[in-house]
Order: sequence, then C-alpha cells, then structure tokens
Amino acid sequence: MPEFVENPENRCPVILLLDTSGSMSGQPIQELNRGLAAFKKDVVKDSQASLSVEVAMITFGSIAKLIQDFVTIDQFTPPTLEVAGVTRMGAAIEYALDFLENRKQTYKDNGILYYRPWVFLITDGAPTDSWDSAAKRLREAEAQSRLSFFAVGVKDADMNILKQISPPERPPVMVNGLDFRELFVWLSAWMKRVSSAKVGQAVALSAMGWGQISS
Repeated sequence: MPEFVENPENRCPVILLLDTSGSMSGQPIQELNRGLAAFKKDVVKDSQASLSVEVAMITFGSIAKLIQDFVTIDQFTPPTLEVAGVTRMGAAIEYALDFLENRKQTYKDNGILYYRPWVFLITDGAPTDSWDSAAKRLREAEAQSRLSFFAVGVKDADMNILKQISPPERPPVMVNGLDFRELFVWLSAWMKRVSSAKVGQAVALSAMGWGQISS
C-alpha cells in the first residue's frame, strides 16, 4: 500500500473509544475536544512518534461510529466532537476489536511491524446496550497479548461496570474533574516512549497525575 511505501516505520496503533452520549454535553465535550488537540500537538513534536503512532477514533452515543480511520499522528486532524443519544458502549467495543484485527492484518500483509495496540476508552456513564460479550472478547484479547485496554471514567461513570470490562491488572481510572488535557499529554508521553522502543519490549506506565484508580 502507498502509505507503507512512503512510511515503512513500525506502527504504534491506538484506538480512542470516546463517549459522545447526551450526558457529555457542555463542558465535558469541550474539554475532551481540547484534550484531543493537545494530544496531536504533543505527539507530533517527536519525529519518530509522528511517523509511528497511528490513531483511529470511534465514538459511541446512540450508535458506534468510526469518525477517524487509522492515520499517523502527523496526518491526524482532531475533530470537533458533538454529543447525542444514549451509551452504546458494548457495540463500540465490538466494533473496535473487529476494526483493530483488520488493521493488524493489513500490517502483516504489507510487512509492517507493530507494537501492541491500545484501545483507550473514555466514558461518563454506563452502557445502555449489552456489554458482556464485548467484555469477554476484550479480556481474551488482553490475555493473549493482542492488545492493551485502558478505561477512563468521567464524573458519574459506572466504575463497577468498567472494572468488569477492564483486565484485572489494569483497573479503570477516574479522571480528576475534566482534566482531559493532562490525560492526553500523559498518553502522548507513553506513546512516544513506546515508539522509540523495540517491538515487543515492555514499557512501564508512568504515574497518572490526572486521575485515580477506582477502589
């Protein structure tokens, strides 16, 4: 594929699974939009990360919707997210898992090495659809080292359900207030560290000054 001929660097894929249900209206969605802009601005400063980090974005309100296919961060233009509807989190996770497997196959078909993908979920509520099957698939993929999943709760998020969805070794984190900018700067720093490491090398997470692990 032309994109891999022009840029054959190892890829560091991350899917952002973002809650855009009606309860995120007002300041929450505004701060989330600012956080996405900070993510792009920070990652692109690193020449290696700008070629390696690939971002895809799936939102979920009344439907799970792909709003950004995988692109390297230098090609990523943060969208202005809008809110509506309920919280179809289960459908969004299923969508993300299928979408990620397709991308990994594309890497393999084109001889591109890739780091373990991340699925990064942000929500302020609880699923309004069935999520048990999605959680099972997610945990199986995590146990087989096919991805890493990270859940972030906002305000009134149902942390109990997020705990059941998340792997035991990586429990969900409640963000401090609406500190999305610091959250995404932290994610950016982690992505930059991963993209400079060897594929398969473990990279420890840094301290999360932007949130607290739910007890």
